[in-house]
Amino acid sequence: MAGRFALTGATVVTGDTEGTVLPGRTIVVGAKGDIEQVGPTATTPVPGGYRAVDTAGRFVVPGLINAHAHLFSDGRPLPGILVNESTQGLVSLFARSPVGRRFFKRRTKSNVLTQLRSGVTTIRSVGDVAYEVVAVADEIDRGQYVGPRVLASGPLLAVTGGHGAPQIALISDSPWEARRNTRLNLRHGVKAIKISATAGVTDARTIGHAGRPEMTEEEMTAICEEAHNAGVLVAAHAQSKEGILAALRAGADTIEHGAALTSEIIELFLDNPRSLHGTSALIPTFAACLPLVKLDQEVTGISDISKANAVLVLDEMIQGLRTALEHGVHIGMGTDSALTFVTHYDAWREMDLVVRYGGLTPAQALNAATTTNARILGLDDVTGSVEPGKAADLVVLDSNPLDGFRTFTDPLMVVARGTIIDRPSVTRYPDLDAHLDSF
Repeated sequence: MAGRFALTGATVVTGDTEGTVLPGRTIVVGAKGDIEQVGPTATTPVPGGYRAVDTAGRFVVPGLINAHAHLFSDGRPLPGILVNESTQGLVSLFARSPVGRRFFKRRTKSNVLTQLRSGVTTIRSVGDVAYEVVAVADEIDRGQYVGPRVLASGPLLAVTGGHGAPQIALISDSPWEARRNTRLNLRHGVKAIKISATAGVTDARTIGHAGRPEMTEEEMTAICEEAHNAGVLVAAHAQSKEGILAALRAGADTIEHGAALTSEIIELFLDNPRSLHGTSALIPTFAACLPLVKLDQEVTGISDISKANAVLVLDEMIQGLRTALEHGVHIGMGTDSALTFVTHYDAWREMDLVVRYGGLTPAQALNAATTTNARILGLDDVTGSVEPGKAADLVVLDSNPLDGFRTFTDPLMVVARGTIIDRPSVTRYPDLDAHLDSF
């Protein structure tokens, strides 16, 4: 049952860009799962009937928000049959069959709960097999089990032969077809829309193919108009300047992955009249690209073409992130979970990588994964910080994450909308972790 407890004596790491740390705090959580008070333990008594939880010497941070997640796989290298172009149609047919739907629903639930137990209390999916993530999100919201807040996208929207098609996409080749597919997703109850503005690394056919524009600006505009009419944000997979510019002109709210940025692109990030909230944001995904570049192909199982494209994309992504940081563009955090070597239990790695390779400070990286992500997703009045009136989405850690994000591998406690999960544990893949630890 949610709420009616107080964490006492905690050190609160606020998640702001300055790295503010508040020692000796009590956090009071009410029966509805919202934070009622945050104040010095010496002057903030535990209300009668509330359970006191001693967190002296522990660090409390806002629950992490993963703004770029897939939930159809576990992050281990996919079998060849799933990525072979000649078998994609068969895989897609299975995924949408009754057996396939049950299979991916079970897998989605397992992966969502793994993310929660590693400190992720809000997830936005950005490309699902069908509507299995919508179903899991609905079960959580109905209280069937404790889970994170989930904004489900359903299948992403792509062109014929485009990135993500056909396995996790609805396909269209005109603005009206794109508009129809958007309406179809919205009718199924999605809370996010994802489009493939450009080609990607995993399905690149030639060197330099990743980032090639695929969806036209007119098609993307139709999608954004429909989504925004319903109050739903649009995420655009875009890995080239041309693709990013077209997506922003169309009204995309977030650019996923990114590339080198021009002055025109920067201006649109900062002032985008066609976006839902007037600005757009960048969600880099270093955790998906760096392993493909740093690890041997015998380990990752990717082709020479994919490896070459990953190298090109990583260089562009790093340039784009550094430029965005310099110009005050909103930067969020997403892991691209389920892709090769991106598990559901290590969101901390993405924060670590954007510090080591992208130029963010630890405080900026934590802020991207909490407060700024909440603002980007339109949830800043609900979650993203440790403040009265916000949902009690919290992670209790042994050490200050600003001194090392690896502390998220063993949280003492995760709190989701006021429900405590003590000593959460996940199933790990030691061989995969060893490879990721090697660079």
